[in-house]
Amino acid sequence: MYDIDINSKTPIYVQLYEQIKKDIQSNLKAGEKLPSIRKMTLEYKISKNTVQSAYNQLYAEGYIQSIPQSGYFVSKDLYETIQNNQNQEIINQKEENSIKYDFYPACLSNDLFPKKIWLRLYNKVLKSDLNMGVYHDIQGDILLREKIAKYLIQSRRVNCSANNIVITSGFSDSLHLITQLLKNFITKVAFETPSYKVAKKVFLQHDFKLEEIKVNKDGIDIKALNNSSSNLLYITPSHQYYFGVTTPIAKRVEIINWAKTNNCYIIEDDYDSELSYNNRPVPAMQSINNNQQVIYTGTFSKSFSPSIRVAYLVLPKEILKLYKKEFDYFYSSVPIDTQKTLALFIKEGYWDRHLRKVRTINKRKHDIMKDFFYSKMIDEIDILRQGSGLNFLIKPKIDIDLNQLVKKASKKNIKLYLRSLDENTDVLSMGFGGFEEEDLKEALNSFYTLWKKQER
Repeated sequence: MYDIDINSKTPIYVQLYEQIKKDIQSNLKAGEKLPSIRKMTLEYKISKNTVQSAYNQLYAEGYIQSIPQSGYFVSKDLYETIQNNQNQEIINQKEENSIKYDFYPACLSNDLFPKKIWLRLYNKVLKSDLNMGVYHDIQGDILLREKIAKYLIQSRRVNCSANNIVITSGFSDSLHLITQLLKNFITKVAFETPSYKVAKKVFLQHDFKLEEIKVNKDGIDIKALNNSSSNLLYITPSHQYYFGVTTPIAKRVEIINWAKTNNCYIIEDDYDSELSYNNRPVPAMQSINNNQQVIYTGTFSKSFSPSIRVAYLVLPKEILKLYKKEFDYFYSSVPIDTQKTLALFIKEGYWDRHLRKVRTINKRKHDIMKDFFYSKMIDEIDILRQGSGLNFLIKPKIDIDLNQLVKKASKKNIKLYLRSLDENTDVLSMGFGGFEEEDLKEALNSFYTLWKKQER
């Protein structure tokens, strides 16, 4: 029985259509016959045209089929599609909910976010004279930009002020904006290899040509860069995305000189710069020689929260002019209340304290994973990345099928992640940031049990 409310503002045929559609999606079987129009008219005391309108809409959307002289039937193909999709969603949801240990390479544990402080500051922002009825500055909240500038100058020696900072909603948003600014005079982009696939994907989506340049023990291959035909370089010099290599100052100067000589730009992704456990973060490449070649990008994802979606660009003066000309219609997609809460968080000293806490706790987790690998697996693996960020990169020295290992782990509710060094070589990216310390120890032991079973 369907519930028809003649007093509702929703037309009766729409009520009937929506309820029959829901019935098809959850209860009725493929090929099952629907009541005739005459029967529906008599049963619900509604007009024939009303029932016909509901059936017409269901037919138009493919939920039902009309067979002459026989009536209306639930569509077979649609029903199977709906059921398959629903079943797959249920399976995916069950798999997601049943994960016991997730070695995701780039997340923070939930207990690290300063929820009480954030809520108090957020309420303070909302109770202030915040004007929610206007469009705010196109580059982002001025106080937040001032606080970010001060932090970057002190911690990374970046040459900047609030005037050349643009607030964005995450790293990919920053890159999409850059591609729009550069598309008229940049044709080819050089990338460290291996490199961050998200960055590559953004440029490919905007039809840029890509050039792969290998990474050596001290960073990108300068000789290959000098011989390249690219006029833009994407680089992670503080901690190379895959290997954690820090590009030394001499090579940084060479890269800047390449850009100056060839009238090129550099995108400096300051990936993981705050999370260095063995030494102090080195100054940003952008700080060298007051250059105007480097577009500097940073985010709050790895050290604060990926969920609040706050990132920033520091633009050279010529790119800044272009931004103001091309994006005079554009406003930061980060909600103004979030921007102002973060600004207050930094202003009142909570950011510095939070960063110290994040470094301390994640260093302990880093060392737990490091000690585990060195004590139990060092004869079986090469550690390609350690000492920074939220993950280790390990490559087997023994004969082991990593794809099978990932599948077997999934059946044991353990989630592992593969990365490709090249077309023929996969490695494991083992994240520790999402765990609490005791859970991490248990997770590593469970992983090792699977590893030993998978050895050939």
